[in-house]
Amino acid sequence: MSKTIQMPALSPTMEEGTLAKWLVKEGDTVSSGDLLAEIETDKATMEFEAVDEGVIAKILVSEGSEGVKVGTVIAIIAEEGEDVAAVAAGGGEAAPKAEAAPAKAEAEAPAATPKAAAAPAAAAPAEGRVKASPLARRLAQDKGIDLAAVTGSGPNGRIVKGDLDGAKAGTAKSAAAPAAAPAEKAPAAPAPAAPTGAQDFGIPHEVVKLSGMRKTIARRLTESKQQVPHIYLTVDIQLDKLLKLRGELNAGLASRKVKLSVNDLLIKALGVALAEVPECNVQFAGDQMLQFKRADISVAVSIPGGLITPIITDAGSKGVAAISDAMKDLASRAKDGKLKPEEYQGGTASLSNMGMFGIKQFEAVINPPQGMIMAIGAGEKRPFVVDDSLQIATVMSATGSFDHRAIDGADGARLMKAFKELIENPIGMLA
Repeated sequence: MSKTIQMPALSPTMEEGTLAKWLVKEGDTVSSGDLLAEIETDKATMEFEAVDEGVIAKILVSEGSEGVKVGTVIAIIAEEGEDVAAVAAGGGEAAPKAEAAPAKAEAEAPAATPKAAAAPAAAAPAEGRVKASPLARRLAQDKGIDLAAVTGSGPNGRIVKGDLDGAKAGTAKSAAAPAAAPAEKAPAAPAPAAPTGAQDFGIPHEVVKLSGMRKTIARRLTESKQQVPHIYLTVDIQLDKLLKLRGELNAGLASRKVKLSVNDLLIKALGVALAEVPECNVQFAGDQMLQFKRADISVAVSIPGGLITPIITDAGSKGVAAISDAMKDLASRAKDGKLKPEEYQGGTASLSNMGMFGIKQFEAVINPPQGMIMAIGAGEKRPFVVDDSLQIATVMSATGSFDHRAIDGADGARLMKAFKELIENPIGMLA
């Protein structure tokens, strides 16, 4: 008996997603565990595996379709011994009954069809069978690299981002690139409600299709600024003792191949500070407030196409070496689009560090529904009063953004004071 493949719920809160890419085609035989498709959620592109064995009889939702509801039938599998053509014919009538939205999405996404049609007939199946991360596929498409010619270093020969370094553009991929481009960028066309006057003045431009991640960032941060009353508190913090301690710890951890970053120590400091000032480790929830018993720190990480906030759980109690290892692993997998939903959803407070870009000070937007975010500026040599005398010290500015519905200014100030003292006397946060 034939079986349906439904749009999966890749996180507890997922209601719909984009079917970014099919990794199989009609007529392919699949087994349990085979990769079927890449699904784009609001935060990441994730691979979807087969549960059942059989032959892909019919694909009902084309790649590139947006807003596909969870539970929508997206394909049909014929079991061993079944007439694949008969199953495909029957499945064609079942699709509208399962969900009307995908049909609409399919009609509105014609760009996905030329992509398949433009590729040489022999090349399309080969490309679809190549094992590669979603990020590697996107980079290969942008650079015109033929994935079939790349040797993968990931699990089971999977191609990852690092495998593309030094790879040369291939003719097969280059030929397909013009057809693939419309899926990401559409040519400029008259729009009745353009957000700017660019078209009115005839300025050369192109219309760039927003990814699901970018739409979610726009929606959530707009809601945050409109609905959350922000209060900002800034302190200047001397870093010299922290930098000295970091050097000593790295020397002691060299045999374990652990190298602490300043950010690792700042994550630890924020976790400990929130334990000392629990009034700031809270979340506003309508007619009540949630006060958390541990500090799970969401750390802002820039990835292609947006921003994601992997979580260091119980940062106040974790050792700095464990924080460093966890952060490197999370950041690496975040850039490959391989984080699990529970690794970036949740958190009790956030930390955003733009010091590596030379930014002296900034005010971050709160990541709802959290109650606060710490914005870190660059450490720089400044004239600074040390022991009642003017000296040159390494100083950074840190700004806390607080949800004033849940956190009073005085409590926010206590947190900033605790954060500053832990960094200026860092041995205390390791005790």
